Amino acid sequence: MKLCIILLAAFVCVTAAFFTGTVFARSDDQVILTSKPFTENYILTEMMVELLENDTDLSIVNMAIEGGTTSVLHPAMVAGEIDIYPEYTGTGWLEVLRHDEVIPDPEELFDRVAEEYLERFDLVWLPSFGFNNTFTLAVRQEDAERLELETYSDLAAVSDQMVFGSEPDFYEREDGYPGLVEAYGFEFRQTSQMAIALKYPAISQGEVDVINAFSTDGLLKTHELVILEDDKNYFPSYLAAPIVRKEILDAYPEVGESLSRLEWLITEETMMELNYQVDELRRDPREVARDFLVEQGLIQ
Repeated sequence: MKLCIILLAAFVCVTAAFFTGTVFARSDDQVILTSKPFTENYILTEMMVELLENDTDLSIVNMAIEGGTTSVLHPAMVAGEIDIYPEYTGTGWLEVLRHDEVIPDPEELFDRVAEEYLERFDLVWLPSFGFNNTFTLAVRQEDAERLELETYSDLAAVSDQMVFGSEPDFYEREDGYPGLVEAYGFEFRQTSQMAIALKYPAISQGEVDVINAFSTDGLLKTHELVILEDDKNYFPSYLAAPIVRKEILDAYPEVGESLSRLEWLITEETMMELNYQVDELRRDPREVARDFLVEQGLIQ
């Protein structure tokens, strides 16, 4: 097996490629993975790197890309500058394919996204890792018990007593705060904008009463928060899965065979625990990913 080494020179080349449209030179047997810049994506990418290094004789490169959001990574995939990264169905449907309507059934949404990605971009959605990391709303446990909050509709009935906190992006995005307020009729007493890292301390310290969160956030455990049910299915599902350039799968079918070993292996609770180990216990994402794969018997 060939051990991947992240080289500064390679990073410079791929960064330049985003601006020039020029694909940097690579060896014939090289497969390039990357991730979005947050804990969960780091862990998933490290899992894929570990598996591919274990299962194939390819040169596997895990390339860090600064500012690697979907708006950066998707064009890089289409241009052939990277080969694999973890994506989410709701993101693909809304941000890449630019659909307005929400498909409430997770499996139907997955199938539609996969079909359009293949037709339009020659990109393949491999089977899902198994968990749905959707947007959610969270409240303190004591408030959930005191106010009998289980659903977003329950929250709407008492929202005039609550302060809502979120990062600025959530107030601006099409599937974020404005549509949520319209769907449920929220009338929060006050709203507050803050950095993502500050949301959890803010709700724990009583500065805000409700925050938006991702359903697999590890810090939900630390701060004893309750996730409310999106009873009107406002948010689409965000099933996580590897997306791979079809050209890579055609040339190296062992890539698809290897990554498919992760099919439906990770639950929401498991992903929350893995995120917790990195975010709260400060463990290295690759170490956490490797330990998980060993526990599952996928590598030794």
